[in-house]
Amino acid sequence: MKFAGIIPARYDSTRFPGKPLADIKGKPMIQRVYEQCKKNNTLSDVYVATDDVRIEQAVLGFNGKVIMTSESCKTGTERCYDAVKR
Repeated sequence: MKFAGIIPARYDSTRFPGKPLADIKGKPMIQRVYEQCKKNNTLSDVYVATDDVRIEQAVLGFNGKVIMTSESCKTGTERCYDAVKR
C-alpha cells in the first residue's frame, strides 16, 4: 500500500503572512518541512498543497512536488482534501 503526505501551505495567514516562505538558515520554511517529510519511509510521495504562486515557485525551485488548490479553502484540512481530489 502507498501513502502520500500532503503539506497544506497558505501565504495569506493573518497571524504570520508569508510564513511558508520565511527564511530559516538559508532555506524557506516550506522546504525544511518538505525535507523532513521526505525522510519518512512510510510515505511514497510528498506534495505541498497551496493556492499561491509564490509558494508554488519556491517548491518547484527545490524540485519539490506541488498541487495548486482552490483559493476558497478555509482550512488546511480543506486544502488537503482539494489536493486529493485533483
